[in-house]
Amino acid sequence: MSFIVVLFADFLPTYAGSYADQRFILVGLVGFVSVSATAYIAARGLPSKKVVFVQLPAVLFVLAFPVLSIPFREQAYAFVEPGLYSFYFAAMVVGGLVLAIQGATRGYLEVVIAIAAAACFLYGAMSVNVYLFALLDGYADLSDLIPWGFVNIRYWSHVATWLLPILPLAVLVGPLGKFRLWCTIVATGAGLWWWIILLSTSRGSILGVGIGVLLVTLLLGRQSWPWLRQFIIYFLIGVAIWFVLSVLVPSLFLGETELRSVSSTSSGRMLLFKEAWQMSLQSFPLGMGPQSWLTHDLLTLAYSESSKFGHPHNMYLMWAAEYGWLLILLLLLLALQLTVQFWRRRTTLLAEGNVEGIIMLAGVTASVIAAVIHAGASAVFIAPGSMLVGLFVLAGFWALIFSPLFSVKQRNGSNLALPRKLAFATSSAAFVLILWLLWTAQVNTYYLDMKADEFYYHERLNERTLPRFWFHGNFPRPDTQ
Repeated sequence: MSFIVVLFADFLPTYAGSYADQRFILVGLVGFVSVSATAYIAARGLPSKKVVFVQLPAVLFVLAFPVLSIPFREQAYAFVEPGLYSFYFAAMVVGGLVLAIQGATRGYLEVVIAIAAAACFLYGAMSVNVYLFALLDGYADLSDLIPWGFVNIRYWSHVATWLLPILPLAVLVGPLGKFRLWCTIVATGAGLWWWIILLSTSRGSILGVGIGVLLVTLLLGRQSWPWLRQFIIYFLIGVAIWFVLSVLVPSLFLGETELRSVSSTSSGRMLLFKEAWQMSLQSFPLGMGPQSWLTHDLLTLAYSESSKFGHPHNMYLMWAAEYGWLLILLLLLLALQLTVQFWRRRTTLLAEGNVEGIIMLAGVTASVIAAVIHAGASAVFIAPGSMLVGLFVLAGFWALIFSPLFSVKQRNGSNLALPRKLAFATSSAAFVLILWLLWTAQVNTYYLDMKADEFYYHERLNERTLPRFWFHGNFPRPDTQ
């Protein structure tokens, strides 16, 4: 469902436009996963001290968003965006834990990867259709039309960053790789997505995926080479498709070739980075408040004289500016803990000679590394399409590296009596549900007020539409507070 609404939104009826609809679906998805997974985990009784200790960095990070927003609770919609991040990462953690407890990690990832590969093929095939129509119309600048179905290239590119590293797994792990037709479908889809990456010169995706693949190959060694070989094959197929469709065919049929040049500049990002850096130092180690990027008094002259944007194009600097460096410290603590757990999982798989396990770990880890690096260059991680796709990858990654913690004995649950387990599960799920309902009510009110403000924003202020929680980045305006 998530892949359909993200990749094929142009063919679906919308309630509030594809961007807002995807955000509403994301709100519903993280709520469903958080409530149902909490109920399942709580129904097993109290977790062991070891499990609690291991999950503590994640719990602190999840709670940090709303807790650090409490000083700004008098502001309008102060908990809308913090609630999104908190529920999102909570869904990642509890969803991953349920998969690990059930021993369903591999089966889950095989299904997700197969769906992703099929969706990429369909999207790529339909992109060729768009390409043919553009060619017949004599339109050479294909990067204006492809990728289609997204507000702009950036939103598609972060989805590509999530998916490109895991596509080789579709033929290396699971039963479908035995079928030649399936292998052809996956290779075609992956090649077409690489074509779009090269066509649109998405630097964030290329940088993120490149670093992710390099790091994983260095960390996992020769056991990851089958995955790396397949990844390189798909990339070379993409280069070949790019040469034929973007260079050879346009030059033969149109007598010209419109190729986007790769910019060596920051594309205006450095001004945004400096503004966010100055914001992060104002109340160090705390931030200036949720969404303060949109409403704060500008601090740097260069940014005040440049065009404004809905976020500073760097998710981590944005968090430091709005929630403070304390949040970034907790994020680094979580990253350190995940690195240690990844290394333990790697060591176990290598000792067991589990080649398929290493290949799966390589693809999923490369996807996560690529996504978090890309978020530091463009902040498109927070776009609803990216978050919808990324949640499935992140939950699988969490389950993949933490699954050894859940032995057969631990799966049997604690010694609490059944009535006490049921009461604990019901109360825990009810608590999370109430929090989610309160947050959802704020999200809906925020959306309605944003729509009411839209006319003033466009007609009176003559401002362009910019992305943030909704695709209307400069709301709330300071004078509406």
